[in-house]
Amino acid sequence: MKRFLLILVLLAVIGGFAGFQHFSPWSLNKPQGKPEGKAEQDTKGRPGGQGRGGGSREAIPVLVATAVQKALPVQLRAVGNAEAYATVAIKSQVTGVLLQAHFKEGQDVRKNQLLFTLDPRPFESSVKQAEAALARDIAQLQNAREQARRYAELVKKHYVSREQHDQLRTNAEALEAVVEADKAAVENARVQLSYCYIYSPMEGRVGAMLVNEGNLIRVNDGTPLVVINQVSPMNVTFSVPEQHLGDLKKYMAAGKLPVDALLPGGSYRERGTLSFVDNAVDRPTGTIKLKAVFTNPDRRLWPGQFVNVALTLTTQPNAVVIPSEAVQRGPEGEHVFVVQPDKKVDMRPVVVGWTSEGEAVIAKGIKAGEQVVREGQFLLGPGSRVEIREAGGGAESVEATRGVGKGEVKGGRTKAGNRS
Repeated sequence: MKRFLLILVLLAVIGGFAGFQHFSPWSLNKPQGKPEGKAEQDTKGRPGGQGRGGGSREAIPVLVATAVQKALPVQLRAVGNAEAYATVAIKSQVTGVLLQAHFKEGQDVRKNQLLFTLDPRPFESSVKQAEAALARDIAQLQNAREQARRYAELVKKHYVSREQHDQLRTNAEALEAVVEADKAAVENARVQLSYCYIYSPMEGRVGAMLVNEGNLIRVNDGTPLVVINQVSPMNVTFSVPEQHLGDLKKYMAAGKLPVDALLPGGSYRERGTLSFVDNAVDRPTGTIKLKAVFTNPDRRLWPGQFVNVALTLTTQPNAVVIPSEAVQRGPEGEHVFVVQPDKKVDMRPVVVGWTSEGEAVIAKGIKAGEQVVREGQFLLGPGSRVEIREAGGGAESVEATRGVGKGEVKGGRTKAGNRS
């Protein structure tokens, strides 16, 4: 009996499972109806109705710019380093105690201005000693010459031998050489004394004193007393890729090339000329070193400062120019969105010659007078309808440009409660 009941229960379980497998596919695959309101909301939720590139139902607000034709300089841009036009490290040529510095740190100095004084007393005594030796040898020379003259008369009368006369004449000539050596010694002693007074070899600006007064200065000391930099004029060194070397030679043959140095932040611009092109290309970097000279009258450029450099090669007279942000890059290359008379955009491929200070020169693809989209391109596609708005419309206009919300866009605003 128990076995019979167990068989009935097992058959009931198997039958129930089979029935569930039969009816569940129908219930799970039954089409679910989409609410009509939600479908309409999805259609209206995007500006343009069907998203990017679709048939747009609403105009997308964008900023536009007009392509203009004007003269634009062809420039090479790089980051340069300002350097002093000339640098001199002042060192002592004699050993002595530094008595006094005749300038203040950071001061402008003139050429031949006294900078340092070393203790001159040992060198003054050397000069006196050399002068005394010179005077002694001059007196001996005069006596030797007089004796040689007297013996010359006696030789003629045969009172003395010619050998004695020759000996006296030789002594006189030797003393002449001694006197010349003494004069050189006096001159050397005076030169050594002059080294106790150190003068500026050029006009420039001194830096910090590296040796203080009272220190013993030695000839072979590696540390200079002070460094002088000539800051007016100034040099700026920079490097450009080697592929521009041909253009550099071409335009340098026509005359001097202007170079603009722009300080960080764009607060000041200095105009100079290219003065040096290195005689070899740097192999590790593939660049060539250039140097420009600037008059730097206001001393805005300073040694060691980094500046933005623009080397002007030539000027293109009739360049078609648009804002560089209007140029977009995609899988097929660079392109722009051109606004047609019917307020629809055309995605047009372009060839960019170069960019300069936020402007792009279009070599092919755009004509002067055409309007291009400069802001709001990420919502556009071929055939999208646009609404041209004024620049500086505020945060609400920017939100309208983005337009990714669930409400309708009206005048740069969305319906309350429906902002994304």
